[in-house]
Amino acid sequence: MARAIFVGGTGCLLVLFVALLVWFPGRWLWNQLFHKEEPATLLVEAPDYDVQLLTPNEYSRPQTATDPITGIVIHYTANPGTSAQNNRDYFEGLKDSHITKTSSHFIVGIEGEIIQCIPTKEVAYASNSRNNDTVSIETCYINEDGSYEQPTYDSLVHLTAWLMGKFNLKIDAVIRHYDVTGKLCPLYFVEHEDAWAQFKQDVVDYIEANGSTPPKEQE
Repeated sequence: MARAIFVGGTGCLLVLFVALLVWFPGRWLWNQLFHKEEPATLLVEAPDYDVQLLTPNEYSRPQTATDPITGIVIHYTANPGTSAQNNRDYFEGLKDSHITKTSSHFIVGIEGEIIQCIPTKEVAYASNSRNNDTVSIETCYINEDGSYEQPTYDSLVHLTAWLMGKFNLKIDAVIRHYDVTGKLCPLYFVEHEDAWAQFKQDVVDYIEANGSTPPKEQE
């Protein structure tokens, strides 16, 4: 009887050993196939920009805190020939004129200059139902078709790439005002889908060419 028990115990140990041999390699393979870590977000250096924050007021800077940022919305000013400074000053003047409620976090000018009007942790009145969880970028232009001067385009690519890294966003999180409300904004990117696709590809290419992996935190 004792021998039978011993033999049975050996059999159980053998089964357990075989199970472990199968389990650990199988688990490793499962993790490799289905639980791969996401590649680290590449960060690019911030572009040069002029911080000219609007005076807190209910018409253009309500100082409402944003939710976690999940998108970047591209706009155009609908004022051909106006500068980033012109548009920033228009937003500032709304505290006195009370004409409407509108603003943007950033404005990219005709010469590529960038002005920040609203901190990214605060809501800007720009993207309707997406005001609470997006960063907005207004763009200036000269031509009636809304097409951009090269300095404007280049700064927009750089700014968008930097914000994507700052908020750990993928390129699908970069959208147009049109994608939120159907408004023809930014006009050129709405009427030329190929140009919009190229812009997003240029942002991806910029990140790949200029981005770096953030250092790992010390444990």
